[in-house]
Amino acid sequence: MQYRRAVERLRMLAEACEQTRRVPADEPFLREAYVFGDLLEGTDPIEAIEVVFVLNLPSEEVSWGSHPPGTAWLVDFLRLDKGGIAYWWRSHRDPVANHRIHEPVRFWSLAGIETEVLEALAERRFSSARQQTTAARRPPAQVEAELRTALDHLRSVHKGYWDRRWRRAHRGLSRYPEHHLWEAVQGYLELLDEQHDQHDEHRQLDERHQHEGRAGNEGRDERAEPDERDKRAGPGEG
Repeated sequence: MQYRRAVERLRMLAEACEQTRRVPADEPFLREAYVFGDLLEGTDPIEAIEVVFVLNLPSEEVSWGSHPPGTAWLVDFLRLDKGGIAYWWRSHRDPVANHRIHEPVRFWSLAGIETEVLEALAERRFSSARQQTTAARRPPAQVEAELRTALDHLRSVHKGYWDRRWRRAHRGLSRYPEHHLWEAVQGYLELLDEQHDQHDEHRQLDERHQHEGRAGNEGRDERAEPDERDKRAGPGEG
């Protein structure tokens, strides 16, 4: 997809998000929408627009990589399944950014379409686009916390997978129980791999610091040796 076409499609997506406000509800289900990734780098052509949707759901119902309850209609309404868009869901109680989502920029919220962001992207003013939103500057979500949520979700899916009522509740709009099981496994394993990678990085950093510390101590010992010899030498000796 050409960059210009990607920006235009993002604009259409923002307009579709705005239309969700017309759906009767005590509290809006969709609260915010962010873009991140290649589009903010000006990649041309772009493989897919990477977007994040913030939902009015608690953290435990928005496990990483899953499709939370109530999102099937959003996929259909926003035409997210038509190709060219890679999308994720986040709880409004969690940070938008995490190990996968870096420096997201909001292009829609309940306050309306972020026209300045879209205009900045259309004109390739990427630093300006990033400065338009402050909500995404919260610290990214911790992998350990998301991993616990993902494991709880996986266990829940595993427990209910063969239950007839569960399977009926998780079937519809081209989605089947198998999709939910796969997403639960995939989300958990992705976070588990990320946790292992972070632990490896920390261990390697600690080992490097220890090595540098030992090297520094050895250098100081070697420099101190002549001083010790001077102390042992008496007056006039040498």
